[in-house]
Amino acid sequence: MIKKLPSQKRIRELFNYDPETGKFLRRMDRGGGYRIGTEAGSLNTDGYVVICIDGVNYRGHRIAFVYMTGKCPPEVDHVNLVRSDNRFENLRSATRAQNRMNIPVHKNSMVGLKGVSFRKKNGYRRPYDARIRVNGKLKHIGRFVTAEEAHAAYAVASKKFFGEFARA
Repeated sequence: MIKKLPSQKRIRELFNYDPETGKFLRRMDRGGGYRIGTEAGSLNTDGYVVICIDGVNYRGHRIAFVYMTGKCPPEVDHVNLVRSDNRFENLRSATRAQNRMNIPVHKNSMVGLKGVSFRKKNGYRRPYDARIRVNGKLKHIGRFVTAEEAHAAYAVASKKFFGEFARA
């Protein structure tokens, strides 16, 4: 469940946000090192900026979206995949499905290219498979001689199915 965000009015009362840098600066002196003009927020273990408002922690990208637009969509996507980059040009409204489309290649990928897997058995003339998951279903794109060919096919399919949220 997503916690209810503070209003745009409350956020603007507490902070100045620079959409070009993605930084929040305090507008009120709360003591304990929290002086006017100091940067608000810290990185959590997942790499997101977290900002405390009225005793509750919120992710900075969601606060930035409310600050700029007055509302917050179900999810806010980081276009460049950098979780701490809260510049407004790097944030976009997204559904859960769209946000999941914009993910990097998995860390445990043997090939290192998104959508490409290597068939381990020897003797295959085309050992690289290209696959894509669409609406929860895995679709086979094809088998290829090189990983690069398979990845190029994945990139085309990704653009076709995911549009602006495609991540090859």
